[in-house]
Amino acid sequence: MLYLLGPRALPLILLGMGIFLAPPYWKKVLVNTAIFGILALSWDLLVCTGLVSLGQALFFGVGAYIAGTLNHYWGWPWWVTLPTATVAGGLLCAGILAPVLRLRGIYFAMVTLVLPLMLVRIIEATKILGGTEGLSGLQTFPSSWVELVLSLAAFFAVLFGFRRLMGTDYGLVLQGIRDNDRSVLSSGINIHWFKAQALFIAGATGAFAGAFMTHTYMFVGMPVFALDYSILPIAAAVVGGMGTLAGPAVGAFILIPLSEVLRALGALRIVIYGLFLVVFIVALPEGLFPYLSRKYHQFERWVEVE
Repeated sequence: MLYLLGPRALPLILLGMGIFLAPPYWKKVLVNTAIFGILALSWDLLVCTGLVSLGQALFFGVGAYIAGTLNHYWGWPWWVTLPTATVAGGLLCAGILAPVLRLRGIYFAMVTLVLPLMLVRIIEATKILGGTEGLSGLQTFPSSWVELVLSLAAFFAVLFGFRRLMGTDYGLVLQGIRDNDRSVLSSGINIHWFKAQALFIAGATGAFAGAFMTHTYMFVGMPVFALDYSILPIAAAVVGGMGTLAGPAVGAFILIPLSEVLRALGALRIVIYGLFLVVFIVALPEGLFPYLSRKYHQFERWVEVE
């Protein structure tokens, strides 16, 4: 029991210590880490379905703007804008990308990369939704404790829910589409409908992350469509292990605090950050989580036979 429980209980113990012992600044970093972890999980779900996205900023930005607009113009509280932005963002992103679901590989990835950049230029040219200045003065959470607990609870709910989902028959269909979509199609399953559903789930998850970040910083603007929100989930998945769901979560909890530790180095931060990624790609191409999992399960408990 302890052999199986140990790897699952250790992260919870460390996070519990971080919640109660970390200074206020690092609690804010922990919130950001949980949000980026959710965004990385949404990216990895698409990978499990065979859809490689280079534009998670689309999901993040759409959710952020929906929450910010509802709060700024209509005064909706955060506990209403969060679920609304989650569902509406998932539907909107799935609707935008539905016409290109038949594309595979780099072609689908290129479309997802271009869309956030197009939305930025549209907002800048038309000056809608605050234009280049964005929307500020938005409602935040009642306290830092509510913000921290809610972000971590959402992170673990998404992680546990996605891992359970991929273990069901529905998840096996998604993985079958990733491995050999033609075989799944020949069995009479509408793979495009399943891809649309996976896109909605991933889009809703990314939209929640964007909406949460909007209320955390009480601001929404064009930076929510920045490439950082597309690159960081991929980097977290590369470090942690793509297609494992737990891997991107581990990667996010390594990269985000690391970037804060290196912030004092100024421009050298990017150099060291890049070297760190290169080392992981070369030394552990499978990712940290699969490597540690394999090594842990190589241990055997020997008992005396009487």
